[in-house]
Amino acid sequence: MKMFLGGIAISLGLLALPAYATEKGSANEAVAMVKKAVALIKSDGKEKALAAISDPANKDFHDRDLYIYVYDLNGVAVAHGVNPKLVGKNLLDMKDNEGKAMIQEMVKVAKEKGSGWVDFKWPNPVTKAVEAKSGYVERAGDLLVGSGIYK
Repeated sequence: MKMFLGGIAISLGLLALPAYATEKGSANEAVAMVKKAVALIKSDGKEKALAAISDPANKDFHDRDLYIYVYDLNGVAVAHGVNPKLVGKNLLDMKDNEGKAMIQEMVKVAKEKGSGWVDFKWPNPVTKAVEAKSGYVERAGDLLVGSGIYK
């Protein structure tokens, strides 16, 4: 009987894995979320837009593992969808657990290309594990706005 119940528990656990995989945000959804945030900054101004972006109840900018982060072009966090403790801090020299200075790279992409993707490692708000992430960033005046997908 114990083996039977154990088998059921393992089977149910395996069934949950594909369910989480479908719950992850897609690259298209991340880009669309960034574009929505950039449009809000342009239409409503920084102060109002950053408040909306920072509000975890605002589903336009918080959806499963997708959220918005905003930095100025000096690397100071001005809004962060899942970690408000980062706001106001200069994170230009922050590195992921593999030594990649991802904020520097995001700033470079925003300044030189206007938009693009940056790969790095970051804690997933759903699983709480550090995972590979591709972040899409887009310049909005003197800010860069980003969101990303966990791989």
